Amino acid sequence: MKQPTPLNAALTASAPDAAGSAVPAPPWWRVGMVWLVVGGPAVVVVASLGTAVVAYRGADEVLVNTASARAVPVRPSAETPALTARNHAATAADQ
Repeated sequence: MKQPTPLNAALTASAPDAAGSAVPAPPWWRVGMVWLVVGGPAVVVVASLGTAVVAYRGADEVLVNTASARAVPVRPSAETPALTARNHAATAADQ
């Protein structure tokens, strides 16, 4: 009866080929599936860092003293959105 091999020995052992001789297992970096599993998330991380850099460098400054910011009443009420829309609709054709 053949003795079972430990799991670590089975992972590092060489596999027999068709003729029955032992063929050494290739290193992990030469297996294509490893690059598919590791490469996908690595590309996503690099792309997200690139996107964050572009967003940070191209961010517009916040404008506080604009005409629309000054036109808002100091104490907004429930009617403020309706009044703003009415006034915008009434003056939009003049521009």
